[in-house]
Amino acid sequence: MRGRVRPADILVVDDEPSMLGYMRTLLEVDAHRVETAGSGSEALQRVRRDPVPNVVLLDLLMPGLDGLRTLEQLRALNPELKVVMLSCVSDTRKVVEAMRLGAKDYLTKPFNKAELDAVLRHCLQPVSLDDVTVERTDIEEVGDDLCFVAATEQMRAIRGQVNQVARVDVPVLILGESGTGKEVVSRLIHKSSARAHRMFMKVNCAAMPADLLESELFGYEPGAFTGAVRSKPGKFELCNKGTILLDEIGEMPPSLQAKLLHVLQDQTFSRLGGRTTIEVDVRILAATNIDVQAAIAEKRLREDLYYRLNAFTITVPPLRERKREIPIMLKTFMSRISERYARDPLPFSQDFLDACVSYPWPGNVRELENVVKRYVVLGDESAILNELRLKVSSATPVPVASAAPAGGLKDIVRGLKDQAEAEAIARVLEQTNWSRKRTAELLNISYKALLYKIRQYGIERPAKRPPARFMNNPV
Repeated sequence: MRGRVRPADILVVDDEPSMLGYMRTLLEVDAHRVETAGSGSEALQRVRRDPVPNVVLLDLLMPGLDGLRTLEQLRALNPELKVVMLSCVSDTRKVVEAMRLGAKDYLTKPFNKAELDAVLRHCLQPVSLDDVTVERTDIEEVGDDLCFVAATEQMRAIRGQVNQVARVDVPVLILGESGTGKEVVSRLIHKSSARAHRMFMKVNCAAMPADLLESELFGYEPGAFTGAVRSKPGKFELCNKGTILLDEIGEMPPSLQAKLLHVLQDQTFSRLGGRTTIEVDVRILAATNIDVQAAIAEKRLREDLYYRLNAFTITVPPLRERKREIPIMLKTFMSRISERYARDPLPFSQDFLDACVSYPWPGNVRELENVVKRYVVLGDESAILNELRLKVSSATPVPVASAAPAGGLKDIVRGLKDQAEAEAIARVLEQTNWSRKRTAELLNISYKALLYKIRQYGIERPAKRPPARFMNNPV
């Protein structure tokens, strides 16, 4: 890890006096020169005076002149000013808008000193790919051309959790947004366990209908259904003595959840159409990107199944909260993908790196890897840069009355089209009680296309406060 950043002039803007005091304490430990402002208007007055702060830490939610409008006016006063947004709410749309307006980074409250230091390092010490050294301890191969990258405190903590839980043969629930690397974590658990020499198998619970998923998991006997002419073992039998990952467990139908609960309790089940009981020794890992507490409250996820799976929980943070890994991932993906496609590795310019570090990555690591793939195939860095900038600009609708963006009419039309599409998807999701399968059917698009658009537009389910008895047990 890099050392401390040089002392700097930092302006902290927040309407909460306690937060201003907390931030001052954290910053002055490292000899930073700290000034505070209790409102956006006060911050604007300060920035008009010399010396201009090196970094502004700006609260997103303030009465009066809010964080986004303050950011816009700060950047108008000084386009080179480095502004970091602070928010107690992880709102993807507002984060994207802040990036579009020129924010350098953001932090979600509550945060610790290590997270604050990492953001200041990003602001005060520009990253260069030439300076990125991939240490042997940073990257660990886990199989199937996947690797676990641990270049941040969050991911090193997850590596420590994996070391703890791998030795104990209990179910593990892995939470996180789509594309964050939940499968990578599950493979690392398997690799670090006594079952490493046995089979690892992944089953996507959202990729097939309920009856097909049941036969895939548990197998069937002849005559169990039309077309079943011979017996077939299911995934649990094939994975005996190994590890099975049930991906998107929140999409599993409740009828199957009951049968899965029986496997977790007794390690026994029966094939479809079968009368004999089959005993297996399988370690079950489960992953999901849903709001687990809301799913329990709405009866989409059985509470007893959740507590069986929740013997140990690992939450994988989104890529936007571990940006130090982006340069390492860029180099790693370029090396692997160029070799796979028999192409020469391509260089990354500083503009490209800055764009990647600033972009909020709603699709997380998977989206970053796809960007590198397109760069290798197209061989044109400018096309990828334009794509990233367009995504940021189109994520927030452009008012017709505002000045035309650099792209002109086409960009305005595209922004309005995206806005209308996002609103239509959000309405149907609400009508179907956030059943993504049903929403995809009503919109006449594929399930994968719907998931992509939900990530693309940052559509999030409204928070619902669950009853106290559903709250997570601390691990």
